[in-house]
Amino acid sequence: MSLRVFKPTTPAQRFKSGLNFEEITKTRPEKSLTRSLAKTSGRSFGKVTQRGIGGGHKQNFRLIDFKRNKRGIIASVASIEYDPNRTANIALLHYEDGEKRYILAPQDLKVGSKVVADEKTEIKAGNAMPLGKMPIGTVIHNVELIPGAGGSIVRSAGTGAIIAAREGNYVHLKLPSKEIRKVHVSCYATIGQIGNIDWKNISLGKAGRSRHLGRRPKVRGVAMDPASHPHGGGEGKSGTGMNPKTRTGKSAFGKTRSRKKPSSKFILSRRKK
Repeated sequence: MSLRVFKPTTPAQRFKSGLNFEEITKTRPEKSLTRSLAKTSGRSFGKVTQRGIGGGHKQNFRLIDFKRNKRGIIASVASIEYDPNRTANIALLHYEDGEKRYILAPQDLKVGSKVVADEKTEIKAGNAMPLGKMPIGTVIHNVELIPGAGGSIVRSAGTGAIIAAREGNYVHLKLPSKEIRKVHVSCYATIGQIGNIDWKNISLGKAGRSRHLGRRPKVRGVAMDPASHPHGGGEGKSGTGMNPKTRTGKSAFGKTRSRKKPSSKFILSRRKK
């Protein structure tokens, strides 16, 4: 999907760019696979419940099949659709038994393609299988961390993890962040890199497009008063004072991941800055 650059007819249009949606084949979502999406922000008893979020265009949530648990049943791709709730596009699958499901659309997946999730299948974009059955060097996405729980990592536009090695009951995955992590061989993943790669190159161009996405203006902590933020107060421009902190006073400096986190034993190499 390529970018569309706007003519600089106004100051807002000068740096504005967006996707041309040439891959999208259907504009209306499958009604049986959508749910109403309630707003999570606003005020409760006069206090903001979630900062930086509010407004935005009305959206319906698309039910995505992250588990890929219809094993051995072939499905055909009926359409590639836009999803306002995520950066990646989604593909509507029609299974041979009549069921319809959405999946994340990998790159090179076309309307009419056949995909399947099974213990052993062809190495083709859109197919899903256990990590232990994939050859080393395979690019994958929508990776499970707990067998049967559904894919939880590598799900955003343009991302893909690489199977780097196999060791006993685990495979070594090189994640998009360059972190190398051990994942059990029985965990499922989908083959291919997620499409919509040019998403990261979009320039919103004006504040109004952020408001359409439900993003409200953010205020820096150093611009607040002392009662509103640990960085607030002082005469004129002032620094954060000591270490950077969150609004609740917790340290936000350096490594904030807990060393006691149980999943730390599966991380072989930390991500590089």
